[in-house]
Amino acid sequence: MTSAENLRAFKRDGRIVVVGASLAGLRAAEALRDEGFTGSLTMIGDELGEPYDRPPLSKQVLTGWVPADGTTLPRRRDINAEWLLGVPASGLDLANNHVRLADGREIPFDRVLISTGVRARPWFVESEAALDGVFVVRTREHAEGLQRALAAGPSRVLVIGAGFTGSEIASICRERDIPVTVAELAPAPLVGALGAMIGEVASDMQRAHGVDLRCGVKVTRLEGDTQGRLRRAHFDDGTTIDADVAVVALGGIRNTEWLRGSGLAAGVWGIACDTGCRALTLDGLVTDDVFAAGDVARCPNPIYEYRLISLEHWANAVEQAEVAAHNMVSGQADRWPHLSIPLFWSIQFGVNIKSVGVPTFADEVVVTQGSVPDHRFVAAYGYRGRVTAAVSFNNAKWLDHYRKLIESAAPFPPPCPTPDQPVDMKPVPVDFPGPVLLAQGATVVVTGHDPGERRVTAAEQHHR
Repeated sequence: MTSAENLRAFKRDGRIVVVGASLAGLRAAEALRDEGFTGSLTMIGDELGEPYDRPPLSKQVLTGWVPADGTTLPRRRDINAEWLLGVPASGLDLANNHVRLADGREIPFDRVLISTGVRARPWFVESEAALDGVFVVRTREHAEGLQRALAAGPSRVLVIGAGFTGSEIASICRERDIPVTVAELAPAPLVGALGAMIGEVASDMQRAHGVDLRCGVKVTRLEGDTQGRLRRAHFDDGTTIDADVAVVALGGIRNTEWLRGSGLAAGVWGIACDTGCRALTLDGLVTDDVFAAGDVARCPNPIYEYRLISLEHWANAVEQAEVAAHNMVSGQADRWPHLSIPLFWSIQFGVNIKSVGVPTFADEVVVTQGSVPDHRFVAAYGYRGRVTAAVSFNNAKWLDHYRKLIESAAPFPPPCPTPDQPVDMKPVPVDFPGPVLLAQGATVVVTGHDPGERRVTAAEQHHR
C-alpha cells in the first residue's frame, strides 16, 4: 500500500489512546473526530467523572459563584470513545505499543497522545499536610473543600506562595473580608513570572486591600492541635501566626513519573517535543506515534530562539491539542507546527491582569501606556532589543497590538506611538529572582563511540 492508502486505513481503523482526560485530552479527541478519524479512541484519566475546567477552581468556585460540580467542560461533539477513568497510567511500552495502567491492564495503541498535565505541589511534611485546614487547589475536590472552609469564616487564612494561584486566593479572602497572610520566599508577588517592577505593583495592590504580605520569608512548620486541626504557622525569621486555614500554592508537578523507562525525553520540566507536538526520545529523535499536548508538553518556539517551553495556560492546551490531533492523522507534508503566542489572564483585587508572549524571556521592561499608580497600564518586555511580551493591568484591549509586535520581532522599546503614553518611557532591568538550577547534575549520559551506536540513557540525580 502507498503511504496515502496507509493513512486512509489508519484514519478508518486505527487505534488512538489519549492519556490524560482533561482539557487538552478532550479537545484533542474532539479534533480527531473532526479530522475524520473513525477508528478506536480510548480516553484514560486518573480522576473519576467527566473532564472539567480548572481555572474557575481558584476563581469562581472559591467565591461561591459556581459550584465545583458546575465546571464540567462543554462537549463540542460526540467523540464515541471508550472511557477508562479513575485508574492512572503507570507505564508506556513503546516496543509493543501498550499503555500500562495501575490496575495491571495493558491498552494497545497505534498512536498515543500524552496530556497528563500537572498536579499541585504538596506541603513538604506529610503529617503537616494532613492537618485539617491545610489545602492545595488543583482538583474539584480541593476547591470544594477550600470553599467550605472559607464559607465557615476562619479567623485567618495563610497562603503559602504568591504566584498567580496564591494571589487569586488571597484576593478572594479579602473579598469575603477574611484576614489573610501571604508568605512568599521571593521579594514580591508574581515576581517569578513577571519581574520586579510588576512585583512591586502586585505588592502595593495586596497591601492596599489589607493583605498581611510577608516577602523574603519561608514557612518552616505548620502546627496542629491535639485534634489534628491547623492552629499555627512558624516562619524562618522566628515569627509565628495563628491560622485556621493554610493554602499551599507552591506551583505544580508535571505528571511524567509514569514515563520513566519509556525512552522518552520526559522529566520534571515536561515531555520534550517538536513544534508538531511529536515527542522526542532520550536520544533527541522524533517519534512517529507519540504526541504530547497541554501543560506537560515542552515544545520549541522559534520566536524564543527555539527554546523548549512548557506553559500551564488554558489557551495553550487547547491550541496544542488541535495541532497534535491534526498531526496524528496527517501525512508529513500536511502537518502543522504549534507557533501561537502564549496568552494568560488572572483577576486579582479587582484588577484584570493579562499577558501575551513569554515575559520570562526578557532582559528589560518598560511601561508603554497608562498609569502604574492607577493600576491601569501596559508594560512591554524586550530581549536584546526586540519585543518579546507584554502585560496589561485593566488595559487588555491593546494586547493584540503587542502580539503583532512580538510576531514581527519589532524593536524594543516599541517605536510606534500609542495613546496614553507616559512622558518618560525608560526601560528598566526586568530583574527576575536569582537563577534557578534547571537540573541537579546530569540528566543523561552519552554512550557509544560512532554515529550508528551513540545514544543517551537516563542518569541518576546527584543531590548535595
